[in-house]
Amino acid sequence: MDSAESGGDPADTAYHGGDFVAEVIRSGFTESFHRGSVAVAGPDGRLLAAVGDVAGPVFVRSSGKPLQALAMLRAGWRPESDADLAIASASHQGEPMHVTQVDSVLTHAGLGEDQLQCPPDLPGDPAARRAVIAVGGGARRVYMNCSGKHAGMLATCAANGWDLTTYRESPHPLQERIITTVEELCGEAVAAVGVDGCGAPVPAVSLRGLARAYTCLVEAEEGTPERAVADAMRAHPELIDGSGGPDSRSMRALPGLLAKVGAEGLHAVAVPGVGAVAVKIDDGASRASMPVALRSLQTMAGYTFPKEARRVTEDLLWPEIFGGGQPVGRLRTLL
Repeated sequence: MDSAESGGDPADTAYHGGDFVAEVIRSGFTESFHRGSVAVAGPDGRLLAAVGDVAGPVFVRSSGKPLQALAMLRAGWRPESDADLAIASASHQGEPMHVTQVDSVLTHAGLGEDQLQCPPDLPGDPAARRAVIAVGGGARRVYMNCSGKHAGMLATCAANGWDLTTYRESPHPLQERIITTVEELCGEAVAAVGVDGCGAPVPAVSLRGLARAYTCLVEAEEGTPERAVADAMRAHPELIDGSGGPDSRSMRALPGLLAKVGAEGLHAVAVPGVGAVAVKIDDGASRASMPVALRSLQTMAGYTFPKEARRVTEDLLWPEIFGGGQPVGRLRTLL
């Protein structure tokens, strides 16, 4: 379903791009710039500040996984553990702990890896990929970074007696419930539905709406499905993007932080009592999305990083640029 099928003219609902938000300094020389847009919402979900276009819709990509996981819970999925819920919200790297957790979701639902409809892949984590290749292994669906989401989708279908072979199709009851959930939390209609890299439907909403949705997750009362998703992700950050990913590192270092990267320069972060930030880097470069998101929490939402997290936050805010295997510069935010 494209924008026209959703009832709107694509030209009227287009994302129009942002402003300069980051630069890359190599050997004291400004080598590159990144443009992007930033929406900052307060704890009540209302827009506090904006850079660039925060009203035009963008595909949320994997930054929407927590909302999809929420829809699964609302539809009747009962994960065996909060780790199973975390992996359904993850963009994992195919490390052994990730494969074990995806298998857990499938096994407890009476399902198997062959029922996953995400593409086969090798692990994204270099060490895990080398280990698979060293023993003559190849690509598997369970290694694909969205396999946790697909496992959760299948488990939700099994819990409801829904068809398992068509769970990726937009008219499916599961996908209809996901769209309803996304629209409710974002406070706006989904402008378009595309096909994500994993083959599942991906909705398009504004950055303003995505930031609002993340405040709903972190500000939700304990015991609610919204809070369950946020708590599971924060309790198991290593499952969300791997042992050394920016989401896992930031959530380990910053109490209460919820963070989720998405492809093509998407990132969303939220802290209870502070607010949420949704970022889109126009050129799709993920290297700038986390620094811009965290810096925006500081400068526009008024978040103060704890002193004990200084080393981690500095590395995330100003990631190093390498030359010849040595650091020769940094990415610097312009916010």
